[in-house]
Amino acid sequence: MLSTQVIQRFILGRQGLWPGRRWAGQAGAAEALRAVELVQMDPLNIVARSHELVLHSRVADYQLGDLDALMYRDRLFFDHGGWLCISPMAELPYWRPMMRAQAARPRWAALSANAPLLRAVRAELRRRGPLGSRDLELASSPATANNYRGSKDTGIALYYLWLRGELMTHHRRHFDRIFDFRQQIAPPALDRAAPLAQAERYLVLKQIAFVGLCRERGFGGMLERTLSRAETARWRKQLLAQGAIVAFDLEGRSEPYYALAADLPLVEALQAGEVPPAWQPLGPSTLDEVTFLAPLDIVSARGRSKLLFGFEYIWEVYKPADKRRFGYYTLPILYGDQLVARLDPVLDRASHTLVIKGLWFEDPRTARDAAFAHALGRGLARLMRCLSATHLDVSALQPAALRRKLQSVISSAA
Repeated sequence: MLSTQVIQRFILGRQGLWPGRRWAGQAGAAEALRAVELVQMDPLNIVARSHELVLHSRVADYQLGDLDALMYRDRLFFDHGGWLCISPMAELPYWRPMMRAQAARPRWAALSANAPLLRAVRAELRRRGPLGSRDLELASSPATANNYRGSKDTGIALYYLWLRGELMTHHRRHFDRIFDFRQQIAPPALDRAAPLAQAERYLVLKQIAFVGLCRERGFGGMLERTLSRAETARWRKQLLAQGAIVAFDLEGRSEPYYALAADLPLVEALQAGEVPPAWQPLGPSTLDEVTFLAPLDIVSARGRSKLLFGFEYIWEVYKPADKRRFGYYTLPILYGDQLVARLDPVLDRASHTLVIKGLWFEDPRTARDAAFAHALGRGLARLMRCLSATHLDVSALQPAALRRKLQSVISSAA
């Protein structure tokens, strides 16, 4: 049976968050993206976008813009799906059947039947090259106007052709997608669709790797359909028989969880009280320097922080101000192997100031812990470097001793 500590450390380490950053630079960002399996993108840019913060929390010396270079210059990764997730370009063949399945849903029936609109959009792309929704002005059709994906039929048509994999994101303009035909973006060797059975097996294993320890009912998370109990049972039996996955009993859980068989040595090292050799950090550990988790980080988003750490985290950015318990853009703080607090930061780009609007602790004693204050200061200093912020405003924080300690650490790091 896996103890709570082993569970927590395995999930954190499998996601590259513990015991510290083990990748560096732009090449390290590519390694991190492959290791974490999926990263959800989001347009909000309060301090940095969520997907950039995912990489900042895992990659030493991560620079804003590294991700764009990997995706749109080097073509090593691509975005896809209703969740808008980043995947390695090498996985494109496995996602192609899922793209077709998404586009075949009944909600897209009217648009898929609008052949004149789709022909016109394709013709404009062939004539003019990569285009975004703002670049197209064709006659509107009431059959699809006012979809929540946009108010212009041309924009919705572009999205639909992207969703089904006919188009891909060529680059972004202020986060708006600029589209081009898949054949112009995907390397020829990867411009194919894997057989459905092969694709589903690949993505079931990817889902298990993504969450680290997966319940049987979660196997189909990356498939564009709901699996029946019989189907999930067949996957379990098949993958166990093939030696692709292993089962674990977890402390405090009544059902078995599954991990990749390739991850068994990692679990065994953790059970022995060791850090797996591949996880050795390049610099400070999370005890020496806290890490701020992105709002959509798989470790803490969608209720996982409560399940794994007893730390209730709800991203309140879409809540009315009077309904928020904490701040607009709060980030969980990882200290050691625990989530101990949450921070509400905002970047004042005009003055290059990182403003901390609030800091809430799970245990009030943490606020008086000098070691934590030092680790928090180091974490803030790293975040400032990533954001090119030259000033830190912690005037809203209590107690005063914590403010003084943070300012001292930041000054010494400057």
